[in-house]
Amino acid sequence: MINTKIKPFTASAFKNGDFTEVTDKDIQGKWAVFFFYPADFTFVCPTELGDLADKYEEFQKRGVEIYSVSTDTHFTHKAWHDSSDTIGKIQYTMIGDPTGEITRNFEVMREGQGLADRGTFVVDPEGVIQAMEITAEGIGRDAEDLLRKVKAAQYVANNPGEVCPAAWKEGEETLAPSLDLVGKI
Repeated sequence: MINTKIKPFTASAFKNGDFTEVTDKDIQGKWAVFFFYPADFTFVCPTELGDLADKYEEFQKRGVEIYSVSTDTHFTHKAWHDSSDTIGKIQYTMIGDPTGEITRNFEVMREGQGLADRGTFVVDPEGVIQAMEITAEGIGRDAEDLLRKVKAAQYVANNPGEVCPAAWKEGEETLAPSLDLVGKI
């Protein structure tokens, strides 16, 4: 999946009290995060989505749009948004994927269950996947670490020839791979 272009899609979504249509064309020219989760009205999922909602403004400042995706409908997203304080603070787009098309396109469908794995994908302005993470059912993700990965992906995209080492944080030194570095790290 890394360095592959996302496949075309059209989906119904819920955002800021309204139903809307989202397509792959909506992300062209922008950074995006696709945040797949198993289902609405569950247990780990709201903690992850709430954590992401708390950091949404920081993603926006970096020009990154967030798209949460589950195989629930956009109607179910609205009902969850209206009934949960945690989900009620979400301002990013919640895509409904009841047919599983988008979930399968990103290869995170649990076939036979109709649910998505916990998959996170950082997509660059050309629609190319630059980072991905898939965790088991009981392992929640951390929005702060996702933000760090986005910053690293944006840094590398804007600074050809440089790479971000392990645990890199914005403002720290990067590496410029060369013959001079071989065996010296």
